[in-house]
Amino acid sequence: MSTREYGQFCGLARAAELLAQRWTLLILRDLLVGSRRYSDLAAGLPGISSNLLSTRLKELEHNGLIRREVHSGSNRSIVYALTQRGAELQPALDALSRWGAAGLRVPRQGEVITDAALASALRVAASGANTLSRRQTYTVRIGEAVAHALVDDGVVEVNTGGHPGSDLVLTGGQEFRDLLAGTLDSQTAISDGVIALEGDPALLADFMSIFVVPYSQADKT
Repeated sequence: MSTREYGQFCGLARAAELLAQRWTLLILRDLLVGSRRYSDLAAGLPGISSNLLSTRLKELEHNGLIRREVHSGSNRSIVYALTQRGAELQPALDALSRWGAAGLRVPRQGEVITDAALASALRVAASGANTLSRRQTYTVRIGEAVAHALVDDGVVEVNTGGHPGSDLVLTGGQEFRDLLAGTLDSQTAISDGVIALEGDPALLADFMSIFVVPYSQADKT
C-alpha cells in the first residue's frame, strides 16, 4: 500500500487519495473556469514549482480527471481541460469554496487574488441570477485580478479578464467581500472608496442581489 492510500474501500477515502495532494484542488479550480495552457496555470498558481505542477498534471491526467488537447491550425499549443469525470467535481469544490469563503476576513501576509480565483469566486457566489429580466455583463477588478460575469436568462457564465461590453465595472480591494457578505452597505462602500463604479450605478443593486458571499455566524461573536 502506497503512502497515499488509506487501505479502506470507501468513496471518501478514494477521493482523498486523488484530491488531497497540495495544489491539486487549486489546479482543478482554475480548470473549472476554463481550459488553460501550462503557462496559464503556472502564472495563476504563484508559489508552485514547475516540477510540482508537471507532476500534479500528470497525476490528474493519469486518474482521468483532466486531458491534454492540441489546438489545430497555426497555434498548435497544448491546453489542459477537465474530463467529464473531472467536471463532476464542480458541486463538491464549489461547496468547499463557499465553506472556506465564510471564514475569510483579510488576506494573510503574502496572499494574492488571481484572475481564476476571482472568476471562481464569482461563480460560487452567484445565487440570484433568476431574478433579472435582462442580460447584464459585469467586470470585477480586485487588486491585480480581473474577471467578468455574464448573466442571461438565469444563467451566470464567468471567465478571467475584463469584458469590453460590460454594463458595470466594479473596482475594489479586500473589503469588497464585505459588501457581498452584507456586512458593508453599498452607500458606505462607495463613499468610503471601498468600491469604484464605471457604468450604470443603478446596476450595483442587481449585482449584489446575484452575488452573495457567505459569512460564518460563528465569527460574528
